[in-house]
Amino acid sequence: MSLERVNPAELSPPTGFSHAVTATGSRIVFLAGQTALDPDGKPVRGTLPEQFERALTNLLAALHAAGGTPADLARVTVYATDVADYRANASRLGRIWRQLAGRDYPAMAVIGAVRLWDEECLVELEGVAVLE
Repeated sequence: MSLERVNPAELSPPTGFSHAVTATGSRIVFLAGQTALDPDGKPVRGTLPEQFERALTNLLAALHAAGGTPADLARVTVYATDVADYRANASRLGRIWRQLAGRDYPAMAVIGAVRLWDEECLVELEGVAVLE
């Protein structure tokens, strides 16, 4: 399996994402949206960074169960109920990402959502990984 992060010089420097990711491998893993749910399916209350950490932990647990690692992530989509809050916490969210997933970023997008399935949840992450 091979992922190549592509960040052309003619585009703005990426911060917390890659502009494009090429992937070669034999298995594609589609990761369902993960929010800040505990193992009993109850929403964990807290700030957006606290919920982001739990949602990312859940996403990576699903990826690990499918045989992957954070390095296999080709794409992650973030749904946030408050994009301004997400932007205000970007540096903290970046630290959480690096702590849990490492220094490489997949292709990413942040999309504003009116609300998520569980009303208490502030953020949801879904992804695509490519494994050998």
